[in-house]
Amino acid sequence: MKKNNSKNDNLKGIKTLVSSLLFPLISIIVAMFVAVIFVMWAKDISFIKGVQVMFKAIWNGSFGRRDNFIETLVYVIPLLFTGLANAVAFKTGLFNIGVEGEFMISITAGAIVGMIPGIPPVIHIILVLIAGTLAGIIWAGIPGYLKAKVGSNEVVNSIMMNYIALYFSNYLIMGPFNKKGLAQTPDIQPSAMLWRFLGNDYRLNIGLFIGLIMVVLVYLLFWKTTWGYEIRAVGLNQYAAEYGGINIKKNIIFAMAISGGIAGLGGAVYVSGIQHHAIQMVTFTGYGFDGIAVALLAKNNPIGVIFSALLFGALNTSSISLQMANIPKQIVFLIQAIILIFVAADYIYKWLAEKRRKGALMNE
Repeated sequence: MKKNNSKNDNLKGIKTLVSSLLFPLISIIVAMFVAVIFVMWAKDISFIKGVQVMFKAIWNGSFGRRDNFIETLVYVIPLLFTGLANAVAFKTGLFNIGVEGEFMISITAGAIVGMIPGIPPVIHIILVLIAGTLAGIIWAGIPGYLKAKVGSNEVVNSIMMNYIALYFSNYLIMGPFNKKGLAQTPDIQPSAMLWRFLGNDYRLNIGLFIGLIMVVLVYLLFWKTTWGYEIRAVGLNQYAAEYGGINIKKNIIFAMAISGGIAGLGGAVYVSGIQHHAIQMVTFTGYGFDGIAVALLAKNNPIGVIFSALLFGALNTSSISLQMANIPKQIVFLIQAIILIFVAADYIYKWLAEKRRKGALMNE
């Protein structure tokens, strides 16, 4: 009897895994298929030739050469953090569209702390990461607090916080912390820079491993701690969670703070390991918005964020290679958009199915 139960549990687990992977895989295949049609139209070639040209360009641009593979991993670093930050919010039933602003304000905060001279290397790097994380927590904590205390919509508040982050960062970069004659801050001190383990010719740095560690920590938080259980319970059903004695308001603020902290840490890693200064921004960096797609494609699973970030990082890196093959680089955005539409359709389908199920129960 016990053996049969174990077998049933295994089958149920495999079925759940296949079910959760089905829509992301279908969305990627359909996105690639549509992209090939546009390549056929742009280059006036057959379908088979279109497949060859497009996949060759994407492969060569992202993984085909050592330099390109390294640059792909550089693109993956910020997406790991922003994807993870969005996944945490989604798990709580929140939409933290403000990850973009939290990422940006943390770049500025990290750059300002990184410019301070005379601090020993290890301590300086830690201070930069703490400054970025705190900036992210504060930026996300405000809409989180307003959502919990007065019920205001976190999406609207987060969007406004994005614009405040953009203009406030630009004020600091072009005002008190400006490098004379340039639209940026001075470079951070060498003591505040993350180690580039392949040498200074490459931008890849240990921020990649910090991102992977964060993935593991968030996974452990979600599935191995009481706090994580409460966050997931709030995301599944707030009323049931409240009935079970879980403090909804506390968990909303807590989840938004974690989400913002991860995004902020990503911003600090970005300035400390990749960019080394903060620049005036005409518009948003896009990493926070890409993180929404990364989280949705990963089904808000921290481990899935690694593969999802790798896919989006590879697509972003291959844009130059696509242009060299006379394929518009906008094809990358098309692929990302179609993937996002399909993943969103999956959520809508499940939402409608849930509504139908509740309606059927009410009529019984």
